[in-house]
Amino acid sequence: MQRILEAELYNYDKVFYYFHERKYYIMAKTIITAALTGAITPHGYDVPETPEEIAKTAYECWKAGAAIVHLHMRDDNGAGVMDPVKFYETIKLIRKNYTSSGDNRVSDDSPYGNAVRMLHHANVPGIEMGTFDAGTFNWGIPGGIFSNSPTFLTTLGNLYQERNIKPEFEVFDMGMIRAVGVYWKKGIVKAPLHFQLCLGVVGGLAATPADVQDMLAYIQRLQAEGNLPKEVTVSGFGIGKGHLPVMFSALANGCHVRVGMEDNVVYGYDKEGKKILANNLMLVERAARAVEAYGNEVATSAEAREMLGLAPLDHEAVVKALDALTIEDLEKAKAEASEKYGTTYFAAKSMG
Repeated sequence: MQRILEAELYNYDKVFYYFHERKYYIMAKTIITAALTGAITPHGYDVPETPEEIAKTAYECWKAGAAIVHLHMRDDNGAGVMDPVKFYETIKLIRKNYTSSGDNRVSDDSPYGNAVRMLHHANVPGIEMGTFDAGTFNWGIPGGIFSNSPTFLTTLGNLYQERNIKPEFEVFDMGMIRAVGVYWKKGIVKAPLHFQLCLGVVGGLAATPADVQDMLAYIQRLQAEGNLPKEVTVSGFGIGKGHLPVMFSALANGCHVRVGMEDNVVYGYDKEGKKILANNLMLVERAARAVEAYGNEVATSAEAREMLGLAPLDHEAVVKALDALTIEDLEKAKAEASEKYGTTYFAAKSMG
């Protein structure tokens, strides 16, 4: 099947169908995204931090069924960092040794901070998807503010179009879903749209099946009103103890799933009630088993690209572009951003 040309989302008995070339297909392929590292998952858990560790874990998870890897970077001390050099080193290892998506999470909304959030997207080849967090919210109590201003998101959306990077719309509440529709109608982002339902943060919706249902119903309502396009795909995850309820609810509603150590570090409990700590491979393997138990097939990376409207990977061209880029080029881009905006954001405020 070639790239999806036209799709309409229907809800019949809580099962989603795609309309394609005048035939109905039950969504039989499920995309698993592995969020490997995160920005703030602490030391003491089995979290990959160096480019070598992240690339190795990405390969292991890909073999187990993950079609997409969601990347954060850590500095040499293990703290989250938005360093394009770390992204470059990691992506180069993945593309050259193991043949990603890239995250952009820092959040003070300073001019330099916003510039830093886009340095790897603007300079590093081989990034096919990037997060687009469609609004500002509070992480928790206590916790910081995750700032995503309209100015930043407009610049980011335009950059993604220039670089042919597909946005992954991370939405934590209903207002963010609506905001995505506004950016779409203004031409800042283009269909098809891919939503990631991010549930369980104190400043957003809870990680429950009911909240998954509510968000999907709202997406459908906005589509019916013409405020979202017909061409939409949806994935979901819950943080902490909400990871399993959201994963199973997403599957039951024809959505894709995300798992990984960014979102949850506990696999389960033994018979004595003691925690069983997770790692990324364990979480991906369980997700793959759940997909198959439900009756679907785990989508390959090539199938995921087709389902999401991405071009097939030209591996040779990506590797060639990565080889042409140097760390010196990226250090120059960092220095230019620092000189232009005048701050030490990298060291002081980055969340990776």
